[in-house]
Amino acid sequence: MALIKSISGIRGTIGGRVGDNLTPIDIVQFVSAFITFLKKDERPLSIIVGRDARISGKIVSDLTCSTLQALGVNVTDIGLTTTPTTEMAVIQQHADGGIILTASHNPMQWNALKLLNAQGEFISAADGAKILEIIEKQEFTYADVEHLGSYRCYENAISDHIDKILGLKLVDVDAIRAAHLSVALDCVNSTGGIALPMLLKRLGVQKVEVLNSEPTGRFAHNPEPLPQHLHDISEMMANGKFDVGFVVDPDVDRLALLNEDGSMFGEEYTLVSVADYILQHTPGNTVSNLSSTRALRDVSKRYGVSYNAAAVGEVNVVEKMKATDAVIGGEGNGGVIYPELHYGRDALVGIALFLTYMAKSGKKCSEIRSLYPKYVISKNKIELRPGMNVPVILKKMADKYASEEVNTIDGVKIDFAEGWVHLRTSNTEPIIRVYAEGESEQYAETLASRVMKDLQEMMC
Repeated sequence: MALIKSISGIRGTIGGRVGDNLTPIDIVQFVSAFITFLKKDERPLSIIVGRDARISGKIVSDLTCSTLQALGVNVTDIGLTTTPTTEMAVIQQHADGGIILTASHNPMQWNALKLLNAQGEFISAADGAKILEIIEKQEFTYADVEHLGSYRCYENAISDHIDKILGLKLVDVDAIRAAHLSVALDCVNSTGGIALPMLLKRLGVQKVEVLNSEPTGRFAHNPEPLPQHLHDISEMMANGKFDVGFVVDPDVDRLALLNEDGSMFGEEYTLVSVADYILQHTPGNTVSNLSSTRALRDVSKRYGVSYNAAAVGEVNVVEKMKATDAVIGGEGNGGVIYPELHYGRDALVGIALFLTYMAKSGKKCSEIRSLYPKYVISKNKIELRPGMNVPVILKKMADKYASEEVNTIDGVKIDFAEGWVHLRTSNTEPIIRVYAEGESEQYAETLASRVMKDLQEMMC
């Protein structure tokens, strides 16, 4: 079974049986439930539809757009694009919502439908639960022939998105152009190959070399931008011809950086470095999720501002950012959320801000990285057996470590003087994820082992 229905959308592998995999019937039902949820009166809704370059993308898009029209919705199809561009298009086109067709960093056999509200943000958990309930009850009503929705293509959404990025006060095109930076890209054969070269050209970057630029959807390597998948760009940069490397996932909401020698900047530090630049010019609070590096908290303290932690998930981070008036936030997987532009993870604005930081500071990429603590995160998991009472187990863990700083908004996070451990159940697997961070790999792994030993004893 490879179909996952959740509060944030539906994703699965293409083909197979209804309800087991992502089939045309599952797609139609999910789109129908979304519109049924949005529709409050007789006014025709307008919806933006965008997709990444997956092989199944065109079929899924045709099904989605046709279903929308059958529901009486006016569709604006922005075609091959990025997740943040789709989010921006909802705002710029004054639409009632949006649907992004992407399975993010999942392999090419996967696809997904991710849902946006009228603010271009992912729908809330409560709204997602209502949509799943509508699917369960099959409460759909389609339009008659006189009230079918319209369809139009719009090809300038990426350009519109870039216009807004270039208009940001903290993006300095003149400084970037004058710095004569040389940039390497890995666009993993998806829509980053369309958007990133366009962005860099308009930022005034003259020297750009792109790996995996063709948006074929046949990913040249595992599409999650982790060090073990980035050998080609690392080797290409090893000779020192480039000032910085940028790698994105298939829908371009995650951003990983490489130093000028091809070594990894560290995906956890994408947000940290951008936040450092923002806080130099804009005092304000910061937010990341509980499983992200402590380095953002350290940088925030340096500038005398407050850091706040949110539950894992973009929608939770955005909610916490709004509640705390954060000027920058995101997730440690390379997701930068800059509310001056919009409330969504956006690799394009991350690139523009980081290049401005490089250009105006005169620092090499590795020199910027050296400004921050060298924390290491150890990622582990423990299998769950059927019938286990996970909330009770996690409560026992929280009680055991009550003398430390404990956060229970999303599983249990235990902050120690020299590191932390975060325990949370997976949304997709019968496991407890155990993430630990410390100032060395040995400390992080020792801390994880200690807490996992306690956890296993409580599971007996």
